[in-house]
Amino acid sequence: MKVGFFSPLPPAPTGIADYSAALLPHLHELGEVEIAPEKCDVPLYHVGNNALHRDIYHRALTHPGVVVLHDAVLQHLMLGMLDPDEYVNEFVYNYGEASRELGRQLWEQRARSGADARYFARPMLKRIATASRAVIVHNPAAAALVREHAPETRVVEIPHLFQPPVLPSPEETLRLRESLGLTPDTLLIGTFGHQRETKRLTVLLRAFQRAGRDARLLVSGEFVSGAFENAIAPLLQHPGVIRTGYLPETELWRYAAATDLCINLRYPSAAETSGIAIRMMGIGKTVIFTASEALARIPTNACLRLNVGPEEEEMLAGYITWLAGNREAGIEIGRRAAVHIAQCHAPEKVAREYWDVLRKY
Repeated sequence: MKVGFFSPLPPAPTGIADYSAALLPHLHELGEVEIAPEKCDVPLYHVGNNALHRDIYHRALTHPGVVVLHDAVLQHLMLGMLDPDEYVNEFVYNYGEASRELGRQLWEQRARSGADARYFARPMLKRIATASRAVIVHNPAAAALVREHAPETRVVEIPHLFQPPVLPSPEETLRLRESLGLTPDTLLIGTFGHQRETKRLTVLLRAFQRAGRDARLLVSGEFVSGAFENAIAPLLQHPGVIRTGYLPETELWRYAAATDLCINLRYPSAAETSGIAIRMMGIGKTVIFTASEALARIPTNACLRLNVGPEEEEMLAGYITWLAGNREAGIEIGRRAAVHIAQCHAPEKVAREYWDVLRKY
């Protein structure tokens, strides 16, 4: 059996590229795998919700295979690659003729799509899910969305892969923390990856200021919208905020090792499993997530969950205050997180689960 592997790969600045690069060597150990061949027995397509996946999406429709949905909402991919009529027709294909007017409204108001819950509530998955031999997802929330759009499609849940990294030495980490002006007692909070409205950065910045403890906040990654960055610029000027741009792999792990607490919020959610969050848990860091069905497989004592609503900011500030004053609690949550990730997200285990699906379909 020859598997065709279709995905962005490094240096593409996307977590899916890093994920695919980590998965590939382990699939090679199980059988023949070729990157983007003209012909193969079963294609494996990695699909995300941005323009990097346009050609992969189209090929997955014309040469059906097994699709990995890293995002279970493809609404923004559709907005980026379809014209107005194509978009409305695709919307109707997914949700019926009665939805045509709503489809027109969503196209006309697409400037709001980065944070408007209406777009996330309509993932537009029907075409690719129906065409595929099987669909792989990383959590129960994503599986449910695929089944809503294509009840007959074979859906397989495979945990997000974690490839243990080579971390910097404790001495190197201490030097980095010192260069950032941190003491051993300073709680370093990190938020990583592309910064967009759905990652609740405004809430995080306000909660951080509200907590008022010995803490610093690292905001890493590029902003996907200049308008969003400008809107929160006053909050980013707080003296406790540290900014970096996009961090390549080696630099990412330097900063990750120095971080005590990772904030990984998502609302509205695309039912994605965050690769950054899995990595941070894998190296024993405490992660705070937005509470959702996507976390159903993570033990309740291996992370912290944050409710969306009027008390979100106060609750997050409370978590920060608690962890800044009780470092042992954060270390214990991180230890449990690392145990869970090692058991369920090991690359050899994940690759075998992929291979089992590829052999069947």
